[in-house]
This record gives sequence, structure tokens and C-alpha cells, in this order.
Amino acid sequence: MKLICTLAVIIMLTAISIELSAQKIDRHALVTRNNILIEKADTLASLSVGNGEFAFTTDITGLQTFYKEYENGVTLGTQSNWGWHTFPNTQNYKPMESALYSDYQGRKVPYLSQFKGTGRDAQAANYFRENPQRLNLGVIRLLMKKADGSEVKIADIENPKHRLNLWEGRITSEFSVEGQPVKVEVFCHQQSDLISAKITSPLVAKGQLKVEWLFPFAVPGHVHSGYDFKSVDKHQSQLVKLNDKSAKILRTLDNDHYQVKLNWEESAVLEEKGKHDFVLSSKSSNSLTFSCLFSEKEIRKVLPTFIQTEKENLSSWNQFWETSGVVDFSACTDSRAPELERRFVLSQYLTKIQNSGSLPPQETGLVFNSWYGKFHLEMHWWHSAHFFNWNHPEYLVKQLEWYQHIYAKGLETAQLQGFKGVRWPKMVGPEGQNSPSGVGSYLIWQQPHFIYMAEQLYRSKPSKETLEKFRKEVFATADFMADFAVLDPATKVYNLLSPLIPAQEHWARETTINPPYELAYWYWGLTVAQEWRKRLNLPADPKWEAVRLGLAAPKQENDVYLGIANAPDSYINPKNMTDHPSVLGTLGMLPMWDKIDPEIMRNTLKVVMQKWDWPSTWGWDYPMVAMCATRLLEPDIALEALLKNVQKNTYLKNGHNYQSERLRIYLPGNGGFLKAISLMCAGWEGCTVQNPGFPKDGKWNVKWENLTPDF
Repeated sequence: MKLICTLAVIIMLTAISIELSAQKIDRHALVTRNNILIEKADTLASLSVGNGEFAFTTDITGLQTFYKEYENGVTLGTQSNWGWHTFPNTQNYKPMESALYSDYQGRKVPYLSQFKGTGRDAQAANYFRENPQRLNLGVIRLLMKKADGSEVKIADIENPKHRLNLWEGRITSEFSVEGQPVKVEVFCHQQSDLISAKITSPLVAKGQLKVEWLFPFAVPGHVHSGYDFKSVDKHQSQLVKLNDKSAKILRTLDNDHYQVKLNWEESAVLEEKGKHDFVLSSKSSNSLTFSCLFSEKEIRKVLPTFIQTEKENLSSWNQFWETSGVVDFSACTDSRAPELERRFVLSQYLTKIQNSGSLPPQETGLVFNSWYGKFHLEMHWWHSAHFFNWNHPEYLVKQLEWYQHIYAKGLETAQLQGFKGVRWPKMVGPEGQNSPSGVGSYLIWQQPHFIYMAEQLYRSKPSKETLEKFRKEVFATADFMADFAVLDPATKVYNLLSPLIPAQEHWARETTINPPYELAYWYWGLTVAQEWRKRLNLPADPKWEAVRLGLAAPKQENDVYLGIANAPDSYINPKNMTDHPSVLGTLGMLPMWDKIDPEIMRNTLKVVMQKWDWPSTWGWDYPMVAMCATRLLEPDIALEALLKNVQKNTYLKNGHNYQSERLRIYLPGNGGFLKAISLMCAGWEGCTVQNPGFPKDGKWNVKWENLTPDF
């Protein structure tokens, strides 16, 4: 048995793409023509710097001066992958107290669920949903006074120019207060959780401009900025002065601790203004320059200077842009081309600073909390699966190593439910405890994601070392998938049966049968797992093979695939055409399966485009549809879907994918956009069409480099 195509095809297609792109792309020009300039206060246009593990988001002043004003926009967060808080479990709740038992093939299977009311089961479920929650580590703001001593308000900022230089990872803000100029430059160190900033203004020497650090308490909020400045007595901030240019602030929140170390370069004084409030001031210079490191551990090292951080930052970002995949739309004459280019460049920047760390990212990255700051493993594909295609598979390594860290919890879940192998959780914090949910605990489409991304790492480095590193998790994932499928003794067909909720979460968990995307993903995942056994000179697993070949075909009626096999009037009844049109992920996110009829899928695509309830969709749905259209060689539909004029397909000035007033940014949209663009350009194994996702009407002279074809 072998996969649809071999690694040789990837190498061949990559060679062809290099030949077709004979003229090297001017990467610096491409990236910098998409630099961001904000010239008025806009709470949806905050700008961030970061390194994948840590990010710092700034307002129109270049720091976090007006954090209150930005709370309902793109919030001014300071967040990290290590910065979490857990409220004490004073009632000694146990996860299984939130278990709801469902019938499955003659046995009672526990699922961590949610309960209404105030009973202990509901209290336990709420506790494990809310804990741990990600911390906003602190606010760093300009403390500015006008000549009359009153504090500067956002309306007092004159002629602002808030810039993000993408090539350098540099934020600059220039503005005036009462005619006095202020300039702020900010970098995030790419190897540590540190920002360096330089503030230059006559107001510094006059004592009217200082820098203030504010430290909050934690908030168990579903969607929230992540800080509470009112509960001043519930946490501690201890100032430790090290010398005349350095200090530490020791933070304690219940049983959680972290440190903040500050170095400043001019003659200045750091003073405690109030509880959790510290101010750095100078009257001997027109500038304040500092470095600030956040750490969960004791900080002993000397912090880099601003110049050193700048130098390291410029080198790291230059390397990133020079090695990444890029797409040049400058020779295209279609009016939509510049917006595609803007979205892909800004999405590359945002996924680098938010998604490339050691944990799967939360849906709002390191900016503000969604779902308590936890991450959703069914979204991991949308956050990170594009890195392989854009020539940065190295970002996947630590994230897959995290799965190894929670492997025991996945085994425990499978065993409690009576399954073999490992069942990966859905909504989790770094410890890997699944959060109780009436939806999330029943999802299954996150299960093959590990196999998908492990295969990406193997394709990028086809070695026995890679196979040995992840074989246990790949095989245990396949064991669960094979055991979850149920054989119908009459038809000899394996089915995916309830209780389950598919990617289109509209369907009821107790009645859903054979969702098409999940069937296709089960087939693909088991096929790849068998290939891993072959590469390791192991015999094929007979159970995997029986399930792989015996899976039910997706059900169709009137030449349209149904959302689930037992769907009532699936694409006739409008109430069923809501949420994610994941039926199109069956071919798009995944390659062709011999149980898929491409013409029926083409009909399904057209019905979805015509009749779907688009306002109910989410940001990753548009690239999913575009990928299906691309594999069906329907480039006009691919472009229409990718740029569909729907609120949840909005990309703000800062590149973030806006969803709603509640969820102002949504990084699965950015990752999905990059995944779709790479497929539209580089195609997939066995594809012989150049730029298959773009019309051949003479308007799309698309050039690209360093993209890897999809599976």
C-alpha cells in the first residue's frame, strides 16, 4: 500500500515551480509595501509585536497608554504561553463530577459536559471550564500630563502616525501633545519574552512624560481582556531594586508566580506609586529607554539593551522573510489582487508572532482571552497546518511535542470511555485537561490532526528520527480511530456513530451518523498511519486496514452530499444550511478519496455557494470552501469564496480576521487563508495545473517562491 503520490512528486513540482518563477521575487519590496500606517485612534487597529511565545499589543501611542479605551476593540494584551492562573479548588472538584453518560454500543460512555443550575455537577463543570485562565501579565503605558497637570486623554493625541514595519518587526509611534513631539519605538526580542522601547520627547525632561507599569489580577472570563484592576488585595507585586538602573517586580496570584525585570539606560528612577503601580521617570534627559522581561522563573541574566534587541530583532525577521514562502501579486491586473497580497503578508506576520510557539494557539492568540485563554485542538489545523506549506515546518515541532506531554490524559480519556488508543481533548490549557462542554467533548475531527501534522514534519524531514519521535502518538491515534468506527455486520461497512458532533456543529450529538468530512479524514489518517508502519518495516495493522477500506461512503441525495448520513432534507431545508459547510472539507482540506465523486462534490459546492446561510459561518469557512473549489479546478469560485463579502470574512487594518463585536479577532481565519493561498498557488501532489486556484483569463500573473504542494 502506498499514499496517493510519493515524495518524488513534491520534489518534482517544487522544481517546476522554481523554473516557472525564474525571476526572483523582491521580497523586501513585497513585504514593506504592506507595512501598516494608522493615522487616527482606532480601537480595532492596535498593533502587536511578538515571537510566538509572547506578544505585546500597542495602541496609537506605541505602548498601552489607553488600555481602557481599547477594551472593546483589539485589546492591548501582554500575554505568553507560560502565563496562566488557576483559582484554588477549594471545593475539591473532580473532572468526572461533570460527566454525562451516553449510550454507545451497549455501554455507558462518560463525556465531560455542562449542566444548568447550581448543583455540584454544574459547579464542577464551570470550575474546569474557567481554570486555568490565561493572564494579562501587565500593562506598560505612557503616563502623560499636559502643561496644566491634567492627564492626557486619547483625544489630546495630535497628528499620530502609528507604524508597523513588517520586515523589521518594529512598531513606531509619532505624535504630539500640545505641540510637543513624542516618538516611541518598540521591539519584541525574538528569543525571550522581552520588549525594548525608546521614548523620545521634550516632555520627558519636563517631567510630563513617564512610563507606568500596572499589574492586574486574573479574570475567569469567557471572552475578556484578561485583567482585573479592581481586586487589588487579591494579589501581590513586590518591588526589588537591584541597582540604580535595574529592578525586579515579583508577582504572586494565589499559587501562581512570575517575575518582571526592568533595565533602563538613562538616569531615571522607578518608584512604587500604589499597589501594583510603578512609574519610571527622568528629568535629566529627553529620552527614556528600557528593556522589560517577563518570566515564570527566577531572572538572573543581564537584559539586552534597546540597541541589542533591535539588532537581534532585525536579524531574526530578515531571516524569517527571506526563507518563508511568498506570493507576488504585483503583476496581476485583477482589482482583487492587492487585497489578497495584503491579507497573506499580514497573516504571515500575525501567525508568526501568535501561532508559532510551543503550545497550540488560542483563537485570539496572545492578544486577549477567548474561551478563558484556552486553545481548541480542532482549530490547531487551522492555526498551524500552513507552516509546512510556507516553508516553516519547524514551528510545528514543539507543538507536537506538547501532545506528548498530555499523552497520558488522552489515554485515560479513551480508557474511561472504553476505547483503545488515545482520544485527544478539545478545549484545554497547557496541562491538557479537557474542559466540560456539551459540544466540545463530543467532537471527533481533532483526532486525525496529530497524524496530519506529524506527516507534514516527516515530509519536511523524511528520516527514521522523525518516525521514531512521533510513532507512539501516531499509532495510538490510529488505534482510537479504528476502534471508534463500528462495523455493521449486515453490510460489512464501518460507520461513525453517535454520540458525536461533527465539524458542522449544527447537528445533534445523540443522532449524528457518518459526517462526510470525518469519514474522509478517518480514511486519510489511517492510510498515513499504515504508511508510517511500512516506513518502519512493520506489518500493516489488520484492524486499521479493515476500517480504512470498509468505511461508509458519504451519503448523497439528488447529486448533493449530505451534511450527515441521516440528515433530514440536508440541503433543501434552510435550517440545515448553517454553521460550517464542512461537507466541503471532505475534498479541499483533504485530497481525493475514491469514495468521493468529484461531480457530486462540484454540485455540492455550487449549492453551498448559492444557498448557505453565510452570516452563520466563521472565518475559516471561506478558505475551506476555496480549497474545495481549487481541487475541483473551479478557480472563479475559489476567489469568490476567499473574498466573500461577509462580516466574518473581514480583515482589519492590522490584518486580524474580525468576527463580531464579541470576537474581534480570530486567528484560524488567518491560518486558513494562508493554507488556501498555498493550495491555490502550489497545488497538491499530482496536480499538473500551474496556479490551480486562479483563473486563466490573463489577469492573474501570480508568482511565488518556497511554497510546498499540499497532500
